[in-house]
Formats: sequence, structure tokens, C-alpha cells
Amino acid sequence: MKQVETIKVRNLTTGYRNSKGDKCVTRCLDASLYPGELTCLLGPNGAGKSTLLRTLAGFQKPLSGFVEIAGRPLADYSGKDLARTISVVLTEKPLLDNMDVETLVGLGRAPYTGFWGRLSVRDKDAVNNAISLAGIEPLRYRMVQSLSDGERQKVMIAKAFAQETPVIFLDEPTAFLDYPSKVEIMLLLYSFAHKMEKTIFMSTHDLDMAMQLSDRIWLMDKKLGVKTGTHEELIQSGDMELYFDNPGILFDKADGLFKIDLKKKEELRFKSDNI
Repeated sequence: MKQVETIKVRNLTTGYRNSKGDKCVTRCLDASLYPGELTCLLGPNGAGKSTLLRTLAGFQKPLSGFVEIAGRPLADYSGKDLARTISVVLTEKPLLDNMDVETLVGLGRAPYTGFWGRLSVRDKDAVNNAISLAGIEPLRYRMVQSLSDGERQKVMIAKAFAQETPVIFLDEPTAFLDYPSKVEIMLLLYSFAHKMEKTIFMSTHDLDMAMQLSDRIWLMDKKLGVKTGTHEELIQSGDMELYFDNPGILFDKADGLFKIDLKKKEELRFKSDNI
């Protein structure tokens, strides 16, 4: 049985328009995102990952091509429709001091609460469920400014859960976190995608974790464009090695992990010894 896409992208070119003309970032992209899957967007800084996420989320218009969500063109969605369809967790720390965690998670209900923002019984149930799913019950009454980076990121993800959208986008959710916190966040997102049939799409620089936990990967590079597939497909095609072809880095096809080139280390040691 053919899997039905949540999001379908066809011939998409992203970038920016100004008085001097178009600045293209991603060209002619054809790709799909599916329910019940965690998809990771990998690529170097400056490749256009954030621009692509912003375009798919409807924050900026594509230069050409189209994006379809649940069989409906993205351009046909109102702001309220989008807020009930896609929740977005950005890298920037929100300026939300003097607010407790429960209140912050409750902001995820904004698309449903109307002008005054009063939470109904249904809204409060959604907030409680999100706090439970994210495993942040002990943080419920803590002030946001007192949280560690890892705790704050889990709270922002809980806010996205409370929004109850079929799609969640995250821009580098594991940035600036220690390794145990990175693993915890990745496992949380993987579990939520699979248990709740959500479409989760995130950019990240944590290559090894993406290889181990994502269902699909989008590889992105300014020169090479975008390649998509499962990590097994990208390994077999040689694209994984090609996209991260850098001095000092080796890709081990046997275990599917990136490793430091120890020969490069010895070369550097030899050069330093002869200075």
C-alpha cells in the first residue's frame, strides 16, 4: 500500500526577492514528508536549511514551485489554518521570562482560544497531555528563566505538542545541548512521531544521531542540491559520503557512522613536530 504524503514539494525553489532580483537558495526540489515519521534535514551552515524550513512553514513565499499540505496548496491556507496544521520550534530562545512552564505550554493553544486567550477545559486537557508526553511534569510550576537549556527545549517542544498539529517543524532543536540532553530530545521526537502518527521534520548538525533515529534524511548542499531517502538508501548510493566529503572526516559504510580520519591527525602531529 502506497504511503500518503502529509507534505508534497514539487519543483520548489526557495530564496529571497529584492530590488536587485532573486537570490536562489534551493532549486527545483521534489520531496515528500510522511505521517508517523521523523525526518532530519542535514547540511553545512549556509546551505539554506532554515530558509527551506521557513518556506515549508509558510513564513516566506517560494520563488517558484509549490508546496501541498494534506492535499491542499500551502498558498490556500490562512494564518489560522496554518497554526492548526504546523507547529514550529525555532532555535532562538524566546523572551518569556516571568512566566511559568505551564503558562508557556498553554500558549500552544493560541490557535484555538480566541481573542482573550482563555483556556477551556479541552485546552487545559491538551496542555496537561503535552506536559505528560514531554516528561516535564516536575517543571510545571518552574519559572522559564530558571530552566537549563535542555529543560527549556523540552518545554518548547511540549508547547508544540499542545498545539495538536499533524506537522511539527524544528530548527536545530539539539543545538547548544549536552550529549545526554541531545539524545533525550531525539528519542522524544522519534517516539512522538511514531506513537502519535505525527509528521516531524527537523534540521540538525548531529549526524550520527540523525543516522540512528530518523526514518528519512534530506541531505542539503549549495552545490549538490537536495537528496532524500532513508539512511540505508543514501549510504548505498554514496550520497552520504559525497555530501560530507571533508578533510579529516571518514564515513564508515559498515556501521553507518562518521569518524575522524586518524591519518589526518598523524599528518597534523607530524607538521607541528617539525615547526
